[in-house]
Amino acid sequence: MNGSQLKERLKSGERVYGSLITADTPFWVKAVQSIGLDFVFIDTEHLPLNRKEVSWMCHLYDSVGIAPIVRIPSPDPYEASMMIDGNATGIIAPYIETAEQVIQLVGAVKNKPLKGDRLQNLLKNEGRIEDELSGYLTKQNQDRILIVNIESRPAMDALDEILAVDGLDAVLIGPHDLSCSLGIPEQYDHPRFIEAVDEIITKARKQNVGAGIHMIYSGGLEQEIKWANKGGNLILHSADIIAFSNGLKREIDQIKKALGDDHVKGDSPGINI
Repeated sequence: MNGSQLKERLKSGERVYGSLITADTPFWVKAVQSIGLDFVFIDTEHLPLNRKEVSWMCHLYDSVGIAPIVRIPSPDPYEASMMIDGNATGIIAPYIETAEQVIQLVGAVKNKPLKGDRLQNLLKNEGRIEDELSGYLTKQNQDRILIVNIESRPAMDALDEILAVDGLDAVLIGPHDLSCSLGIPEQYDHPRFIEAVDEIITKARKQNVGAGIHMIYSGGLEQEIKWANKGGNLILHSADIIAFSNGLKREIDQIKKALGDDHVKGDSPGINI
């Protein structure tokens, strides 16, 4: 699926499906392709992936029709531009709290390669842009997607202004950081957390902006489905490392139990993203 198709689905309310991919190996691609994902989430905020590795992953997944969406380390337009240069279809910007941050990211993702005063004037609707340049920018960036993380109480307070920014395609809730900002760390079944997620999804969908939450924690599948039924259409589920760990642990535990070695316990992965 290309970026234009993803954007249209997010805007219309259709669901799109993805997962966090951490493995930078060609052996992973066929396995990922068999799952039926629309996009892969490549994270450079929390994972030690360098620019070359990310670009390689982006080109590989793009070549098999799975859109690569990269989360940059900080809400920096220059970081976003670099990942677009590396063939990312879309950008996820972490810990956004103001509309101005989103506007600057729109400039980097949706108006590339325009920079400097000309870009700032365009973003402020000041001055006239030539028809030829306008058409070029539209064509050049038609497949680019911008998603921002909503992960704090201040972001929720500014959500109406954030959602009003032209060029924003979706918001993605970061459950770990949001729960901490709400004062209820990792309490994903807490009424305050559930109410916050409901509010973000509802507001986003009313503005025809895609919305979702990255639930990577065990036991959250039923709630994830409930949020999808409430309008969450950016379905970002789990991660390859978690699926690997949980699946292999389950089978190893089964073998240990059959052989009488089940007193030897393994640990569940502790990943906060």
